[in-house]
Amino acid sequence: MKRITIIGSGFAGLTAVRTIRKKDKEAEITLISPKAELVYMPSLIWVPSGAASKKDIVIPLDNFFKRMKVVHIVSEVTGLEDAGRSVVTPIGTYANDALIIASGGRFIKKLPGIEHAITPCEGMEAAEAIRDRVKSMDGGDIAVGFSGNPKEPSAMRGGPMFEFLFGLDTQLRAEGRRDKFNLTFFTPAPKPGARLGEKAVDGLLSEMKKRNIATHLGNKMKKFTADKVITESGEFNADLILFMPGMTGNTWFDNTDLTRSEGGMLKANKFCEVEGVDKVFVAGDSGSFPGPEWMPKQAHMADLQAAAAAQNALDNLDNKVSSHTFKIELMCIVDSNNKGMYVSRTLTGGLMLPNCRLMHIAKKVFGWWYLRQYR
Repeated sequence: MKRITIIGSGFAGLTAVRTIRKKDKEAEITLISPKAELVYMPSLIWVPSGAASKKDIVIPLDNFFKRMKVVHIVSEVTGLEDAGRSVVTPIGTYANDALIIASGGRFIKKLPGIEHAITPCEGMEAAEAIRDRVKSMDGGDIAVGFSGNPKEPSAMRGGPMFEFLFGLDTQLRAEGRRDKFNLTFFTPAPKPGARLGEKAVDGLLSEMKKRNIATHLGNKMKKFTADKVITESGEFNADLILFMPGMTGNTWFDNTDLTRSEGGMLKANKFCEVEGVDKVFVAGDSGSFPGPEWMPKQAHMADLQAAAAAQNALDNLDNKVSSHTFKIELMCIVDSNNKGMYVSRTLTGGLMLPNCRLMHIAKKVFGWWYLRQYR
């Protein structure tokens, strides 16, 4: 019997489970993650306004694992042995015939004073902290920004920060207190959202101007304080800072012999194979893949990579060479709580649709449709 171990229960890990089970009803699947739950990150943007809550976002996976005949090991991974054939955890070591690593990325938190900022994509607690802070404020300065990993151009997640920015503006206007707040968007990049395409950059900056959101762009960041954002070209007030740092690899990668990229991710080829090891695959934020700098770190891309990795793992176990690749595609709706701007980009072109109510509804409906397979 084929023994396949998956590390991580996020988008990539769960897509790998579904892909394997669709192709092979008998394979022995072991999944290792700290909790039997999926946090649906795209809906975190609606928590500050109260439009979404924990029950909408944190999805228990016990029933899904039972349906898929998955053995779930509740633990963290601390390393690998035997060239990836053994996964080491604090509660035991688990053998496999093929391994799929989908354990996500790690935010780089080296900026001095970063403890003063909230990183929204760290999960439900972070989104609830934003909700509670905004609710408690009578007015003041809110700064929203992101940065990247200079050694790994694709290892950034800026899209959600535009959504938190526009969503807060919409929320405060609906509450009748937008005039009491100053909103500032900041990033070291001179053209925020450039990975979405030039039209998207113009659209985002135009939306900020229309909403009276100040910008602080193209300046290297120095530090945060309890009430300021400080860059090389100056500083500005911030009673609340929302900040998404760039990403790098998990700390447990250090306890392996796996090939790493310069930015700290697992170096993979177009078949999602980790370079230099046999039957070890990576999908999602853990990996560094060949492709353009704008290739996104997002759920959609993780799903595409996981499907390829899972099919190649099964083929390898049948003594076939890897042949499945993944489409490089950026696809998102930049939501603002009541409208949304659709953006897509591929190797051959892109598409942008302006803000409209229909895109907001589409994002809501897609979330419901996507999660139904796990509920």
